[in-house]
Amino acid sequence: MIDLRSDTVTKPTPAMRRAMAEAEVGDDVYGEDPTVNQLQERAADLFGKEAALFVPSGTMGNQIAVKLHTNPGDEIIMEERGHIYNFELGMAAVLSGATVRPLKSVNPNGMLTWEEIVPALRLEEPYHDNKTGVICLENTNNFGGGSVMTGAECADICDNAHRLDIPVHMDGARIFNAAVALGESVAELTKGCDSVQFCLSKGLGAPIGSILLGSKDFITAARTWRKRLGGGMRQLGVLAAAGIVALEETPKTLHIDHENARLLADGLAGLPGIDVNPEKVVTNIVIFDVAATGRSQSEICKALEEAGVRAIGWDTKIRMVTHYDVSSVDIEKTVEILENLLS
Repeated sequence: MIDLRSDTVTKPTPAMRRAMAEAEVGDDVYGEDPTVNQLQERAADLFGKEAALFVPSGTMGNQIAVKLHTNPGDEIIMEERGHIYNFELGMAAVLSGATVRPLKSVNPNGMLTWEEIVPALRLEEPYHDNKTGVICLENTNNFGGGSVMTGAECADICDNAHRLDIPVHMDGARIFNAAVALGESVAELTKGCDSVQFCLSKGLGAPIGSILLGSKDFITAARTWRKRLGGGMRQLGVLAAAGIVALEETPKTLHIDHENARLLADGLAGLPGIDVNPEKVVTNIVIFDVAATGRSQSEICKALEEAGVRAIGWDTKIRMVTHYDVSSVDIEKTVEILENLLS
């Protein structure tokens, strides 16, 4: 089975499994797991942040950040395609009592600019307006087809937001993909952000976990909220060990995933009824429209799975995500299978 549903489906590498088996561990609730501490310190160093915290999932990391940046009744400003808005089960309302003000960017890649954000800001506190609590960005942008935001673009938003005392959170689930595509470091891409979340278990391929970064005070408070949410884990080093391998080794090969995504997009572009622009594919996500095939995305996804390829779809679109468990041969086979299905 060629599984292109997500880069979360990867299996731990042999190096990750060895590291997990040999990990030195302690009780992380007491802050005594040396492998967890090593991972957190390395992540903070890479991003140029004061501190970091291992959390079980990106959703937990994002939602702890929202909680700490907002008060009940505040608004979160973000692009309407954002993960926090669409795929975190309304937790901003459940946990933080915050609401989302989703904005539709004129950019098809889903990246907001400061000019688009300004009209949505609520800076005063009259009784009929919600106050802007935090601005949330996403890099890479999932629904934007793995699109990227440069460090300069992010800094422009952060600098302007900070002049108004508004914090900025970066959902950087696939920030390392963005770094490879742009040739910028993750520190450069997130320099002005008050908090950052990135996933170890997406493009980097670890079996579980994300990292939340920020100031020391922010992470101290985040640790308390992690415990409240059931994220206090004991001998966590067995998972952190895989995260260290993922953090140190996988970024070196992400360019291969990007090359395979472009190979996929180039192949799909030649198929009848498929609408995709290969020039827009810069990381590991390919989204294409199948409306002109005369078949629904669900029908095509079902036929693909029966033929040995897994993908996900919505509306008239299908998404495929490359990762280190998929080769260029797999990509060529996928295009061939889809071509046969559409002929």
